[in-house]
Amino acid sequence: MQRPPLPPFTTQTAIEKVRKAEDAWNSRNPDIVTPAYTEDSQWRNRAEFLTGHAEIHAFLTRK
Repeated sequence: MQRPPLPPFTTQTAIEKVRKAEDAWNSRNPDIVTPAYTEDSQWRNRAEFLTGHAEIHAFLTRK
């Protein structure tokens, strides 16, 4: 799944990409936030370690 804007970035498209990422995170919606990360993403939250979309989604849903 490709989400524009795609590299190579200009200053304007880089700003657009960052704002879209901020908007997704600020939505606090796990269904929107989770796909922004790769399938093999690894997160750490204090003593909790998460790997992959399923664990990240479950974590965000709990929070």
